[in-house]
Amino acid sequence: MTATVSTPMGSRLDTALGRFTMYRLVLWVLAVLAAFSMLLDVLGWLTFGLVEMIAHLALCLGLTYASNRALAALFHVRPHSESALITGLLLYFLFWPTRFSGGPQLLELAGVALACVLASASKYALAWRGRHIFNPAAAGAFITGLTGLNIATWWVATPAMLWLVLPGVLLVLYRIRKLLMATVFTAVAVSIVAADLLRSGLGLGEALWQPLAQRPVLFFAGFMLTEPLTLPPRRRQQLALAAVVGVLFAVPYNLGFAANSPELALLAGNALAFAAGQRGGVRLHFEGSRPLTPTTTEFSFRPERPVRYSPGQYMELHLPHEKSDGKGLRRVFSLTSPPDSPVLTIGVGTAEPLSAAKRTLLALEPGDELTGTAVGGDFVLPRKSDAPVLLIAAGIGITPYLAQLGAGSGKDRDVILLYLARNAAELAYAGELERSGARVVARLADGAPPPAFMHDAGRARIDSAALKELVPDIAGREVFVSGSPASVRSLRAAARGAGARKIHVDSFAGY
Repeated sequence: MTATVSTPMGSRLDTALGRFTMYRLVLWVLAVLAAFSMLLDVLGWLTFGLVEMIAHLALCLGLTYASNRALAALFHVRPHSESALITGLLLYFLFWPTRFSGGPQLLELAGVALACVLASASKYALAWRGRHIFNPAAAGAFITGLTGLNIATWWVATPAMLWLVLPGVLLVLYRIRKLLMATVFTAVAVSIVAADLLRSGLGLGEALWQPLAQRPVLFFAGFMLTEPLTLPPRRRQQLALAAVVGVLFAVPYNLGFAANSPELALLAGNALAFAAGQRGGVRLHFEGSRPLTPTTTEFSFRPERPVRYSPGQYMELHLPHEKSDGKGLRRVFSLTSPPDSPVLTIGVGTAEPLSAAKRTLLALEPGDELTGTAVGGDFVLPRKSDAPVLLIAAGIGITPYLAQLGAGSGKDRDVILLYLARNAAELAYAGELERSGARVVARLADGAPPPAFMHDAGRARIDSAALKELVPDIAGREVFVSGSPASVRSLRAAARGAGARKIHVDSFAGY
């Protein structure tokens, strides 16, 4: 696609993680942590008893899986088995394994069982337009605590577990691009707890170590707080939410019917996220498709109700397909249509080999229905229309810019678009770009000249020097970079080296 250079280690990590959906990765990481916890018990670092831990895991997984399938059948929807298993694994780490010495503790078992069923039920009962409002595991644990049958202890927060919890959390956060949000939450929560411990006489090192090793700060941040389905749509909202939940997580309080707990802090955060704009799915009626280039296709949908979004944001689509490729049923696509359009359009790379999701898109017939499950993203232009910008698109990375440049908005703002493609035939949306009024600079890998309205960047590799030569005033522009992870990484580095101070990125992992 481009002649840019990527960081080998980062590229390998992105490639490896790109083989998994967020659900699949979280499921595997939690499964490894569950196995590790049993190993620690065998080694004497935990003292639950291996039989009790196995029984506890079987109960949590079995009940969340079975209840999820039963409720899906009741509501006539397709069950999401991976989601159910993740919920079961989370509850495994939230509740103490029931001891069998002296006979099974039936009330404790009943409490765990109730939490599993309630967690599954919350996905359907505490939902809006097909999307759950609250984290299911937290909802199940909190409601069960109110009954008095059992309470969540978050026993995962032990120093021995930290050896794998930390790398597992970092892996998940890197995959879902929520490291900054988790850092804000962790900094707020740890600071509050550490300040209280310092007042009680502990040294600084111990005061910082204790909340990380003996409270579920990292586990909470990596596997529950940053769950994409319960987050507000904008990054600044997510960061504000992380700070608020950090306070609720760390500051002691008692409401009479409930005291502060991680699950209550998370549920309060979920409610705030919903109020900030998380409004659930919308039915989309497929209208048709058209080829953009030999390897890209545009798909058009008419929503059953107006969809609120800003130019540059994406929509997540639920794409059911029989033969799964392991990447899940939900995929995100940049919206190319302007927000006032009655039709929503997306541009998708459709070169062989095709994924199961793309085959589903190509098989759609006019009148078929899909569900758009979320809208979000922060890849939006500055509010001030006089702020000059540089837009850099690598291949299919052109898509988020279409809505931003629609209706001739390129004439109203100082915009330079640098478009990198294999050849002239792969320059998607050429007509729309010409009408936008933006200055378009094209770099074609085959060295051929671009269309007449585009400036030719030649075949030179796009490094810092080349970018500075093409855009001498880059230091005074906000820079936006969109494309594959490898392209984005190298183009971002080039922009930084050329003097850019504020850079926004949008990586297309590939579907």
